[in-house]
Amino acid sequence: MKSKILLLLLFFNLISFSQEIEPLQADRPDQTETPSLVPAGMFQAESGFTFQKNDAVSTTKTLPSTLWKYGVNKNFEMRLITEFISQTINGETIFGLNPIYIGCKIKITDEQGFLPKTSFIGHILLPKLASTEFKADYFATKFRFVMQHTLTKKVSFSYNLGAEWDGFSPVATFIYTVTSGYSFTDQLGAYFELFGFAPQNETSNHSLDGGFTYLINNNFMLDLSSGIGITDNAPKHYFALGFSFRI
Repeated sequence: MKSKILLLLLFFNLISFSQEIEPLQADRPDQTETPSLVPAGMFQAESGFTFQKNDAVSTTKTLPSTLWKYGVNKNFEMRLITEFISQTINGETIFGLNPIYIGCKIKITDEQGFLPKTSFIGHILLPKLASTEFKADYFATKFRFVMQHTLTKKVSFSYNLGAEWDGFSPVATFIYTVTSGYSFTDQLGAYFELFGFAPQNETSNHSLDGGFTYLINNNFMLDLSSGIGITDNAPKHYFALGFSFRI
């Protein structure tokens, strides 16, 4: 009898805790990552499946890509990225695990007037923790500063600036994203985004995308998104669906 009472108390405490914390904030489905961190002591996973048409002869599928996150405290979040991909080029397909990334997100400042809510995200690529076909040659890094403004109760404006290295070349690729989000209700949201990549020694490529998120409850969210390339050297189009949860 006592054990049942203890279980009931634990259950109601968990419900009360979930009602006190803010609704889940995820880095997917858009390319613009959020400055919000996972609450301290909570684990969050963000997983998605993507079909991307790169050009006339190649496609890439993620099956899936998952971002694993743990809130260490209110200012620091640990991160791990795993991505299983299938690449088809001229009818030949290879499947496996891309190199794993480990990293963190660090809170810099809360939103104050014109000053955006800002965090820093950094990752290190582990070149040999991958399937044979996808191993990289060197350790590499990627980082970005992520910023967000609250324009109204329903509208937000966010942007990221950063750079990344691929583990094969010392040449950097610079990254930018700009997105606007709109909340139709407390559960249903949408976004529209412009993003691009600027390799140091090559022509930049730019894309547009948009999508929807649906918050089932404070700790579980579904998403749907799609995008198109707006420059000739960008991927032609992609379609993605996914989910995020925290415990």
